[in-house]
Amino acid sequence: MKQKRMSIVLAAAFLLGLAVPAQAADPPDTIRVSSYKGSTLEVGERSGLIIGPSGTDYTVTSSDPDTVLVEQITGFWVAVAKGSGTAEITVVNRAGTSGTLTLTVSSANAPASPDITNQPDNMEIRQELIRLINQTRKANGVSELPVNEALMNAAQVCSDRRYTWHHSQEECQAAADAGYPYGFGDNLTVFTGTEDAAQHALDNWINSPGHFQTMIDPACDCIGVGVTQHDGITYCFMFVGIPNSVNFYA
Repeated sequence: MKQKRMSIVLAAAFLLGLAVPAQAADPPDTIRVSSYKGSTLEVGERSGLIIGPSGTDYTVTSSDPDTVLVEQITGFWVAVAKGSGTAEITVVNRAGTSGTLTLTVSSANAPASPDITNQPDNMEIRQELIRLINQTRKANGVSELPVNEALMNAAQVCSDRRYTWHHSQEECQAAADAGYPYGFGDNLTVFTGTEDAAQHALDNWINSPGHFQTMIDPACDCIGVGVTQHDGITYCFMFVGIPNSVNFYA
């Protein structure tokens, strides 16, 4: 009965979201920058930087590289926490428009220069998938979505379980356990192969009307994705937060 009530509320929230007028895309003079792991890191941690609008070349610098070093790895910017303190990350596009993010680093018993393999599972693919989803949203007249760490973690938990069809209760529980307090929309796709995984997942969702509508829903305000590759099979989840809906497992 609880699961039935949850499904009704989530469905109602989705329909309500479709009735909301499309939000305007981010103005061209706005640059958004956020950190996958939030604004506080421990010495030795690495965190991917999510920068929008997507599809633009940026220069990224740190006000104090001894505290937070920024580096570009296979096309993605990463913040590396080197020492205790605070640093401001500045992102500039070719037109000279800038955006900033303040990162605070606290002490920890971790090495100052961890290897890139310490990055979260398939982080490069996940960042590319977010970029492609936001690019699709922008092309359809709705705002790009900032990354939500709780939804990132929940989506990765579900992809790691290698589901081949939706498990609504388990997905809702994963979001609640990760700390996301509201309802959400989600997409799942599974396919053979691991090459161009982000583009393959996006194409599958674009070519499915229901998945496409979830991806461009203007009622959503944040995003998280999970990608797992196992024995030549790729499993991808997308969670998009809907703040005016309810997750009965939260």
